[in-house]
Amino acid sequence: QVQLVESGGGLVQAGDSLRLYCAASGRTSSTYAMGWFRQAPGQERAFVAATDWIGRNTNYADSVKGRITISKDNAKNTVYLQMNNLKPKDTCVYYCAAHGREQTLLDGRSQYWGQGTQVTVSP
Repeated sequence: QVQLVESGGGLVQAGDSLRLYCAASGRTSSTYAMGWFRQAPGQERAFVAATDWIGRNTNYADSVKGRITISKDNAKNTVYLQMNNLKPKDTCVYYCAAHGREQTLLDGRSQYWGQGTQVTVSP
């Protein structure tokens, strides 16, 4: 079992930056690929970014490329999502995810999910 706890969400203005945190715990959690997904009201959960278990290979949704960076610190069992130049359309609940295979995250699925953290971007 892997437990994931997100933090760092909040209310910001358009153009601001925000950093989300996901603390992972459980056996071998540092060996999992990690990712972030987001869900807006009335919409399906969508892939945002993912990284392999080392934190070396990264992938992003086209909608966030250039503005969002995912990183992983295995020593701290934490994955980060740095979001810059935020836009109102980025308003969503952001979920952390973990899976043994990064490709599964890229396919929009995951084995483990956090509870989510709300990000609200005002115009």
